[in-house]
Amino acid sequence: MDVEKVDEGEIQSWTPDEVAGAFFRGEIVLIDVRTPQEYVFEHIAGALLLPMPYFKAQYLPLQADKQLVLYCGEGLRSEHCAKVMLSGGSGVAAQLAGGFKAWREADKPYVGTNTMIGTPQRMGGKVADQLDLPPPLMERVE
Repeated sequence: MDVEKVDEGEIQSWTPDEVAGAFFRGEIVLIDVRTPQEYVFEHIAGALLLPMPYFKAQYLPLQADKQLVLYCGEGLRSEHCAKVMLSGGSGVAAQLAGGFKAWREADKPYVGTNTMIGTPQRMGGKVADQLDLPPPLMERVE
């Protein structure tokens, strides 16, 4: 994990492996700051959606025992939102380094859209990565 110190606190940039491990262990909450259209097309199963144009620190879920980790397409929007988090009083903000693009490239599991029939389907990931996902998402549609 890389850490950038800024005036308001620190921004942590987590690798896809770090995020996946913490997420599957229930240690973090993922917040997707992309548009609703991007989220519907593909997203990390279980991530919450809070698009950047509406992102305000007071809208974040209170998680005393879990770290909030932001992600976007490639990391620019999540970094902006991390700074908004810090300006709202959070001493630490975290993001997925490289965003959803890095998640896909690391072959982590996600929900995508079957473009042939327009329905969501389980994509990416290895069997070990899928074991802790909710049962409907464990079944891979081929």
